[in-house]
Amino acid sequence: MNTTPNYEIPTEMRDFAEKSVDQARKAFDSFIGAARRTADTVQGSAELARNNAQNASSRGFEYAEQNVNAAFDFAKRIVRAKDVQEAMQIQAEFVRSQFAAMQTQAKEFSGIAQSAMQQGAEQAKSAMQQGADEARRAMEQGRDQAQQTVENAQHAAERATNN
Repeated sequence: MNTTPNYEIPTEMRDFAEKSVDQARKAFDSFIGAARRTADTVQGSAELARNNAQNASSRGFEYAEQNVNAAFDFAKRIVRAKDVQEAMQIQAEFVRSQFAAMQTQAKEFSGIAQSAMQQGAEQAKSAMQQGADEARRAMEQGRDQAQQTVENAQHAAERATNN
């Protein structure tokens, strides 16, 4: 009958293996934590973009409503004109006021768009920097733990050899 010899695993080797598993768990937890924080930041950026788009859309509808109301007011005034000269004066006033209104609206809309772009860029920059910092820390932590694991393995091998 062929029996396999029963070799006992030295305590140092078991301790080393247990520490290695614990260190791998810590490195993974650090990495997954950084990934989750980055995902949360990206979600915040998407929410900011959605809010900015909603604000721009809302302002666009307000501008359209203002312009249509001005056109209806113009139409009402023009049909009440007593002669061609009064109609031309009403039309000239309408063109001037609409030109001024559109300039104001364009400036305001440009400011909204510029602010949205700036906020988005700042948040994206911050998210990228935070993600890079956390990834770097996680990698350094993993490297340090790997070095510690190698040292522990060397010590365990030395002790096993000496015993």
